[in-house]
Amino acid sequence: MEVTRAQVRAFRLRAHHLDRRLPPEGLLAAAGACGIQNSPPGAFETAMFNRVEGCSPQALRRALYEERRLLQAWSYRGAPVVFPAEESGAFLTALIAREGEAPWIYTQGIGLALDFLGMDADDLLFRVKDACALLDGRTVRGKEALDQALADAVEPGLPAGKRALWRAPSMYGGQGRQTVGGAVVSFLLRPCSFCSLVVFGEREGASPTFTSFARWTGRAPSEAPDAARALARKFLHCYGPTDESALMAWLGCTRPQARRIFAAADGVEAVRVEGKRRFVLAQDAEALRLGAQEDDRLRLLGPHDPYLDLRDREVILQERAQQLIVWRTVGNPGVILRGGRVAGVWTARVRGERLDVLLTPFEAGVRARSGELAALAEEYAAFRALHLAQCRVEDA
Repeated sequence: MEVTRAQVRAFRLRAHHLDRRLPPEGLLAAAGACGIQNSPPGAFETAMFNRVEGCSPQALRRALYEERRLLQAWSYRGAPVVFPAEESGAFLTALIAREGEAPWIYTQGIGLALDFLGMDADDLLFRVKDACALLDGRTVRGKEALDQALADAVEPGLPAGKRALWRAPSMYGGQGRQTVGGAVVSFLLRPCSFCSLVVFGEREGASPTFTSFARWTGRAPSEAPDAARALARKFLHCYGPTDESALMAWLGCTRPQARRIFAAADGVEAVRVEGKRRFVLAQDAEALRLGAQEDDRLRLLGPHDPYLDLRDREVILQERAQQLIVWRTVGNPGVILRGGRVAGVWTARVRGERLDVLLTPFEAGVRARSGELAALAEEYAAFRALHLAQCRVEDA
C-alpha cells in the first residue's frame, strides 16, 4: 500500500489524541500513548492541555503527586517522561539493555571517568544499583544531591586504592561541586531508572526530588514479560509508518537493542511512504489508508510535544531552514500546527501573573488568522492561570 504524507499526518494526529481532546477520564490514555517528555519542567502539562478536555495543572499534579496514577522517571533517551504508573513495564523495564546492547547515547561520555578510575562500567553499574537501596527509605531533593548521596554510598565498597580517585573533582566541570563518583552516578542513573530503582517524587519549588519506585508507589514493580512488545507497539502506533532506525533514535539506544525491541512488535505490515518502505501495525493499516483528509485547525503545541518527537521531520515540515528553527540543540520553541503540519513557532514569557506570547507563522494563510491565534494564546494563558498581557504576531 502506498500512502501520502497527508495520510500519515492525519493518522498520527489521531494516534496522539490531537484530532480532538479526550474527556477528563482519558488522562491515562493520553499520557500512555507514547509517554510525555517533561523537559523542560511543565512540558507535560502543556502537552496534556492539548489532549484532555478541561484539565488543569492542579488536576495533573494531583494525578502525578497525590493519586500517583501517573509516574515520572527517566525513560527513553534518558529524558524525564510522564506515563501511567501501571505501564512502567513499557516505559522502564523494556529499556533494560541485554548483553551486547549497551552503551546508550546518554552513557557514552562516561569513558573519561572510567579511564581515570581504571574501572569497568558494568562493575560500577552493579555498585550504583546496590546504592540505590537507600532510596527505599528516603527522598533526596535535587539532582546534584542525589548524585553525591549515591556516590557516598558506593565509596565504602570500592577497593581502597580507588576511593581517593572517586572523591577527586570531576573532569566534567560542575564548579567544583561534583566529584568523579558523582559524575559516574549521574551517567548511570538512567539504567538504574529502567530497573525501577529511582523515580521522581514531588517537585519542591524549583527542585526535583527522587526516591525509589517501591517507596513512591507503595508496591514492587509489576512483572512485565511483554514489555518490549508493548513499547514497540506504542511507537509503531504513534509514529507509524516508521522503521527500526527511527525507533533507535527515539529510544537513544544501540542498533542491537532497537532491532530486538522492534522485532517484538507482532502483527506488523509494510507500506510505502513516497516510495520508502516503512512499517505500521496491521490493525492500523485501514485507519492509515482512510486518513487522507487533514483538518485545517490551528493548535499551539509546546516544545518537545510528543507529536514533534520524530525522525522523519519532513513529514510535518518540509523546509530545512524552518526545521532548524523548530528543532534546536537547546531551547526549542513551541509550534503552530495547522492540521498536522508545522506552520510556525511561538514563545511565551511569564512576568509575575502576566503572560506575553509571540507567534511567528511560516505561512501567509496562518498570519491571516491572527484572531484565531490570539484566542488560542488566551486559552493557554487561562490554563496557566495567567493574564495574557501581550500577544504579537510577526513575520518569520
